[in-house]
Amino acid sequence: MSFETICSNIVKIMGEYWYIFLVKGVGITLLLSAITVAFGAILGSLFALAKMSRIPPLRWLVNIIVEVVRGTPILLQLYIGYFIVPQLLPFMEVSDFTSIAVALVINSAAYVSEIIRSGIQAVDRGQTEAARSLGLNGGQTMLRVVLPQAVKNILPALGNEFVTMIKETSLASTFYIGDLMTSYLAVKGRTYLALECQLIVGAIYFVLTFTLSKLIGLYERRLKSHD
Repeated sequence: MSFETICSNIVKIMGEYWYIFLVKGVGITLLLSAITVAFGAILGSLFALAKMSRIPPLRWLVNIIVEVVRGTPILLQLYIGYFIVPQLLPFMEVSDFTSIAVALVINSAAYVSEIIRSGIQAVDRGQTEAARSLGLNGGQTMLRVVLPQAVKNILPALGNEFVTMIKETSLASTFYIGDLMTSYLAVKGRTYLALECQLIVGAIYFVLTFTLSKLIGLYERRLKSHD
């Protein structure tokens, strides 16, 4: 197949199926990524605080969860979430999207917890000692002194997690939840033009991740300039 033919097919596919790729596919991919990072940050924060707690059983439990999640393939976790989440919530109808989102949130939380923990521990210990000397208890010190400073170090890394999650959501196409890779499978099945559809999806993923990476880089430079 010649290069001209491939280009012609790509133009034809985008002209006919642009809505499936650019609206449905990109929309679901970004929505799933945003949900994963947002709730993963919340759950990851709880994991990080638990890992730094003075309650040994709580630390051990969270450490086991984090190590298991980080030590197993994400596709396996998606399969487990797909079958287990509906069983855990028998009193309600759980969609495939929700099951996959829950599995991705737990996966993201395991990695985000390490980001948040390192961000908290990067705050000078003198800040904690100064806050305690002013009469703040442990919770007040964490919420009012440590976390506001840690967030500055954490946000760029969370942005990179968002970029990574956009690519990892491609595995969700295994369950046909409407993401960008699902759009690829749908259009390929209609047109039988696998290479052209792959090039289109690859280009869209690249544009999304490249744009977000540049925005994150810009944000990091602004943070440094404020310093």
